[in-house]
Amino acid sequence: MPYQYKVVELREKWLGGKMSGDKLEGVLNEHAADGWRMKTITGADVKGRLGPGGVEGLLVTFEREV
Repeated sequence: MPYQYKVVELREKWLGGKMSGDKLEGVLNEHAADGWRMKTITGADVKGRLGPGGVEGLLVTFEREV
């Protein structure tokens, strides 16, 4: 059965300056309501919108059947 994937970048600033389980849980539940299943979570330097540097964040990969 074919799958489709979606990668969501979560920056610390977007999460209110600090990673928290409650905020991450909200993001996971929001995507689950649309049929997405969390596949992986990876810590990464996520490129910011301004400037050359990155900020700490998470890359969350979701999958769902097509």
